[in-house]
Amino acid sequence: MYDILIIGAGICGASIARNLSKYQLNIVVLDKENDVANGTTKANSAIVHAGYDAKPGTLMAKYNALGNSMYEELCKELDVPFKKCGSLVLGFNDEDMKHIHELYERGLMNKIPDMKILNKSEIKKIEPNVQENVIGALYAKSAGIVGPWELAIAMLEDAVINGVKLELGKEVLKIEKINSGYKVVTENKEYLTKKIINCAGVYSDIVHNMIAKKSFEIHPRRGQYYVMDKTQGEKVNRTIFQCPTIMGKGVLITPTVHGNLLVGPDSEDIKDRDDLSTTADRLHMVREQSIKSIGNIEFKDSIRTFSGMRAESDRGDFIIEEALDAKGFYDVAGIKSPGLTAAPAIAIRVLELLIEGGVELILKENLKKRKKHKIFMNLSSEEKNELIKKDPCYGKIVCRCEMITEGEILDIIRREVGGTTVDGVKRRARPGTGRCQGGFCGPRVQEILAKEQKISLEKVLMDKEGSYILVGKTKK
Repeated sequence: MYDILIIGAGICGASIARNLSKYQLNIVVLDKENDVANGTTKANSAIVHAGYDAKPGTLMAKYNALGNSMYEELCKELDVPFKKCGSLVLGFNDEDMKHIHELYERGLMNKIPDMKILNKSEIKKIEPNVQENVIGALYAKSAGIVGPWELAIAMLEDAVINGVKLELGKEVLKIEKINSGYKVVTENKEYLTKKIINCAGVYSDIVHNMIAKKSFEIHPRRGQYYVMDKTQGEKVNRTIFQCPTIMGKGVLITPTVHGNLLVGPDSEDIKDRDDLSTTADRLHMVREQSIKSIGNIEFKDSIRTFSGMRAESDRGDFIIEEALDAKGFYDVAGIKSPGLTAAPAIAIRVLELLIEGGVELILKENLKKRKKHKIFMNLSSEEKNELIKKDPCYGKIVCRCEMITEGEILDIIRREVGGTTVDGVKRRARPGTGRCQGGFCGPRVQEILAKEQKISLEKVLMDKEGSYILVGKTKK
């Protein structure tokens, strides 16, 4: 029997698993997908929010502020890309400026550091591409950008190295109460556990209702984005927001940790929790809205569009609690923005709840750390030559756009939480993220995956189960 079973391997499940892996506990993480971070975590704005937006007194406000303060050290420890670039909320009229002053006051109540209201000349000095009709902005120096899936993967690598069991492709179908805890049923396996932590994202209400009375609903909210080529990456230096509305923080423009530009999202309530399609009309709206902030983005240099799903709860706040009628079952639900920022702090709260629930925490000795991933293009000439001498695979360029080597790809495939699909490799080592979007390197990545997994090329997946790329040879 497991001490703790975590449902969901997104940023919250990963944060909690890593935190708990420090203690002498028998832990398993289940996820219905064939890779970690394959839901909301892989499709969001990748922003570490400062924390001025959340209403004072809410869990969102509390854990946003605490999570933000943890990010720099956490990402350094895990060797994950992070940059504290700051953010601006732009104002274009008196109504906007009234809202900006409200956000500033809210930020003070939330104890957010390093905020300032800028005038037009101050804005144009640090962000010259902002539209000329801007009149003011809220500047928050503590905001940042991160690699969200890189962070979740790194956390789970740390957890697995330190004894946590990760089982993918395990969709939870039923939960039953037993004398000593719970029985969790998947299609081909059952798990006995003393405690359950529900981090199932947009499915968290469905999982909750398997064992407890209905206490909240999740309404899926889709957002669509543009990823711009690195030629557009320096259009802004900070995350640029417009004044938020009831539907969210609006269309933003932000640099990414890898030098691209991200534009979006829109905000659309839909019924299908798995509908990640993009639509021409909504993407057109994203373009039109973004022009209000920055007028000279060249959308002809868009290299990809995508959509992500947010878990909007009917409570309007994070849900981090033990179910009233299911002792030992903990919900971590409704984790919409700023959930990515708050995740490390949420993990601490879950630890507190477990202690309150009687879990004895004994620290392990000699905790292990994941090995650093060598990024070839960031090395000096001397370091590159030395690495190639040790492993000639680092001398073979697979992705020309991003200068990704075969050695890097082999490294992330062979890790404890390694990539097993083309997109899984892409999220870990970045082949296919450049201008050609895998047009040249994709077949080579498929060949490497087939060889490493000892499977045929036809069985290599693009991403999720069923996403086969090849069906057979056209020529002998």
